[in-house]
Amino acid sequence: MPRVLLLECSPNDLASPGGQLAREMARRIHPKAEVIVRNLVREPLPPLCADYAQAVVGKSDCADEHFTLSEQLIGELESSHYLLISTPMHNYMVPAALKLWLDYVVRIDRSFRIEDGQRIGLLEDRPTFVVLSSGGHYLGARTKQMDFLSPYLRHVLGIVGLHHVEYIHLQGLADGEEAVAAALQQARERLSFNPVFAPEPFPDVLL
Repeated sequence: MPRVLLLECSPNDLASPGGQLAREMARRIHPKAEVIVRNLVREPLPPLCADYAQAVVGKSDCADEHFTLSEQLIGELESSHYLLISTPMHNYMVPAALKLWLDYVVRIDRSFRIEDGQRIGLLEDRPTFVVLSSGGHYLGARTKQMDFLSPYLRHVLGIVGLHHVEYIHLQGLADGEEAVAAALQQARERLSFNPVFAPEPFPDVLL
């Protein structure tokens, strides 16, 4: 049975169009898929501590709860066949909640190693889908803002070995309900051509 890890990063929780689309996607992967939902806003991760930082660079042993949490988060990712990330764009970048998850997961000699000056991912690659939501426009003719999130997240995920990353863009969501509906329709049409999601049509309304 396939296992899906879904990271939810929006402060709007299930009111977020991106969050609802991501849950639709998780259900479409397989009718009996096990979906592990980690809501990084409703259940925020604790800030990293000095003991954890020392342990990561190998300067001390660590039985610290933060180190245990890092192992848990990496284990959730390792055991999943698919990774779904639903995230807004905050100040052109990843939100703080997602950045903290990355800081726990991207760990030297655990999820990547350095060899001849190069970072080598230690995790097996798997299909990764990022539902990226923005009130403004960052792609196309109406672009008015920069997007540092997409290249940054692709690069960081690649460090640990996740290279099969596809973005689903929901932009212009601040333009009103019609704009939200149009963005969702475009996203669903694109996903309908992806064999991972093709078995069932996507609904026309938010669930």
